[in-house]
Amino acid sequence: MLDKALTGSRRYWTWVLFLLAVIGVGFIFYLKQFSYGLGITGMSRDVSWGLYIGQFTFLVGVAASAVMLVIPYYLHNYKKFGKIVILGEFLAVSAVTMCILFIFVDMGQPTRIMNVILHPTPNSIMFWDALVLSGYLFLNIVIGWTTLGAERKGFPPPAWVKPLIYISIPWAISIHTVTAFLYAGLPGRHFWLTAIMAARFLASAFAGGPALLILLALIVRKLTKFDPGKEAIQSVSKIVAYAMVANVFFMGLELFTAFYSNIPGEMHPFDYLYVGLDGHAKLVPLMWLSSILAVVSLVLLIYPGTRRMEKTLAVACATVFISLWIDKGFGLIIGGFIPNPFDRVTEYWPTMPETLITLGVWATGFLVLTILYKVAVSVREDTAGIEIEH
Repeated sequence: MLDKALTGSRRYWTWVLFLLAVIGVGFIFYLKQFSYGLGITGMSRDVSWGLYIGQFTFLVGVAASAVMLVIPYYLHNYKKFGKIVILGEFLAVSAVTMCILFIFVDMGQPTRIMNVILHPTPNSIMFWDALVLSGYLFLNIVIGWTTLGAERKGFPPPAWVKPLIYISIPWAISIHTVTAFLYAGLPGRHFWLTAIMAARFLASAFAGGPALLILLALIVRKLTKFDPGKEAIQSVSKIVAYAMVANVFFMGLELFTAFYSNIPGEMHPFDYLYVGLDGHAKLVPLMWLSSILAVVSLVLLIYPGTRRMEKTLAVACATVFISLWIDKGFGLIIGGFIPNPFDRVTEYWPTMPETLITLGVWATGFLVLTILYKVAVSVREDTAGIEIEH
C-alpha cells in the first residue's frame, strides 16, 4: 500500500519537500549537538530537562488519546467512528515516533540508548517507559496497517487482530501513566510530587490528542474526497470538552493544595510560572496565555451552538492544543526545576539550535503522518461505499 504515498498532487509534494527541508535543517544542528554536546541547548545543571523532554511528555499524551476512538468503535461497535478511527491510530504512530526521537536527541550520545536494551533495569521507571512506548508503537502499526489492508481487499480484519486491539486499550493508558510516574516519583521536586499527576496527564491527553485529531480530520476533508464524518467529529468534540473540564479541575486542585497549605516548596513553582519569583518571570506571559486559551476553549466547547459550528470548533480545538502544549510541553517541565534545592532560580529558555532540532523532530513526525494519511485516504477513496464488518 505504500505505493499510494508515491503519487500525489503538486501541493502534496510541495508539503513533503517542505518537511524534508525542515528535517534537513534540524539534522544539521543535531550533528552540531552531537559534536559539541548538550551545551548548545539552554539546559543547565539546575534545569536538566528542557524543550526535548517537554515535547516528549506532551506527545505521549497525543499518542495515548487514540484509545478514545478505539474503545467506542471496537468495544461498543460505535459505527460513527468507523472512518475516523484509522486517523487516530496513525496519529498515535506518528506521535510515538516523535516521542522516541525526542528521547534520542535528549540523550546527547545516542549510544546511551543501547544501555536500556543491553542492561535492562526493571526497577527503573525509564525502563518501563521505553518498553510501553515501543510496544504501543508496534501495536498501532500492526493494527492500523492490517485493518486498512483488509479493508482495501474488501474483507474484515483477520481474527488475530482483535486480541491486539484489546491489549492496546490498557496499553494506551499505561504509556501516559508510566510517563507521569517519571515525575511523580521524584521526591525532591514538590511541583511534580502529587498523587494526581497521572490523572492530570490522562485528562490533558484526552483533550489535546482528540483536539489535534479533529483539526486533522477537518483538513483531510477539505483537501481530499475522504470525509471522516460530521457525526464522528462532533462526538470527538464532546470527548475534548469533557476532558478539558477535567484537566482544568485537576489544575484547580493543585493550586488549592499548594496555596491553602501555605507550604513554600509547593507554592514557589506556581509563583514562578504565574507571577514570577525573585525577579525572574520568563514564563509568566506564556502561562497566562495558556490559561486564557483554556478558558476560551471551554466556553467554545461547552456551549453546544459553538461546538456544532465547525469554524468555531476548529478555533476551540486549536486553543485547546496550544494551551496544553504550553502548559504540559513547557511549563510543567520547567516549573518542576524552579527553584532548585538551594532556593535559587536558574531560568531556562531554548536556544536556536535546540529549537531547530525540535522543529526537525516535529517535521519527521508530520512526514510519517502525511505518508500514513495519504495511504489511508487513498484506500478509503478506493473503497468508498463498501461496508465492512469489524
